[in-house]
Amino acid sequence: MKTLRASSPSSPGMGFAKGHKLLGRWRIVAADQWDRDHLDLVAPAAITFAENGSGTLVFGACEAGLELEFSRDMVFFRLHGFDEGTELSGSGSADLDDDGTLEIEITFDHGDDATFRAHRA
Repeated sequence: MKTLRASSPSSPGMGFAKGHKLLGRWRIVAADQWDRDHLDLVAPAAITFAENGSGTLVFGACEAGLELEFSRDMVFFRLHGFDEGTELSGSGSADLDDDGTLEIEITFDHGDDATFRAHRA
């Protein structure tokens, strides 16, 4: 599947991400490994995707920045951040289900895989 990078600041208006259906903030409401109390431990759990190819992921004590690539129907990302002061990284993807729920799959480097469900915020 061909993926498209978002525009860089040096090429404004040329972004493939402009108008992508997954852009914006999504509220994480469930995960396969953590309950809702843990997801919202420090702040409301959420993931965001921006036109400029950046994003954020917040859940539990984890806060990470995202580097995005877009396909027609999905967002792919690398994440870099911290969980309780410990550096973390990984990769993942987000795909919209027919019911409008976002399914997020993450593989943490040297760690676990996790699946999240989110609704548009």
